[in-house]
Amino acid sequence: MREAGSIALDFARDGAQRWTKGDASIVTEADIAVDRFLHEHLGALNPDIGWLSEETTDTPERLAHERVWVVDPIDGTRAFVEGVPVWVISVALVERGRPVLGMIFNPTRDEMFEAIVGEGARMNGQVLSATAQTSINGANVIGPRTMMEGLEGLGACVGIARAPYVYALAYRIASVAAGRVDAALASTRAKDWDIAAADLILHEAGGELLEFDGTKPVYNRPSPVHQPLIAAPEVLNAALRAALTDAARQSNTWA
Repeated sequence: MREAGSIALDFARDGAQRWTKGDASIVTEADIAVDRFLHEHLGALNPDIGWLSEETTDTPERLAHERVWVVDPIDGTRAFVEGVPVWVISVALVERGRPVLGMIFNPTRDEMFEAIVGEGARMNGQVLSATAQTSINGANVIGPRTMMEGLEGLGACVGIARAPYVYALAYRIASVAAGRVDAALASTRAKDWDIAAADLILHEAGGELLEFDGTKPVYNRPSPVHQPLIAAPEVLNAALRAALTDAARQSNTWA
């Protein structure tokens, strides 16, 4: 992960060519270089582990594997391009649909988030713990503009605080695990590689990443796309799910 971070930082310093993919998202030389490096080095650890990455052409072959590496070589490419230090490298090992190892690295701030299932979560060796906030009122939340506006329009959400937006969804969720914010929201654009590592890190820090119906995301399915998600400690998560369900009834912009 640190070597991959060094590769990305070199491009951040020297500049990287960029182009637009078919879905209108931005990709750079750095994304491709980090993806190739991780594919080579993670793949060498065990050839029986499958591969799913934002920057590698997906094939059904991964579905035959019980364990799969799920990788976002640079989550927050827009922030990377704009020189905003909130982009990360995200790697998860998924087993039978759920992450068992997760790492998120922000090389610009030298922050290494990591978790192994059942062994807690850490950032640079320090144990992580999600917030004890249970009420929406006064909660500090990161999320897409439309979702936040939906919450703010509900009388039950008076006093909710909108935290500065973070492009990288993995870093957004890791910020909840670190107790920096109380909750983070994700709309329908979240993919396996955006959330798998962060999911485990948050869970091991005492929080949950859940869909509106309270179910946990399942990974390495034929489609890597997920429903809207809430990252927060259990009680706050339930309150936000209920509020967002109410907000979704009033608008179909993001639900």
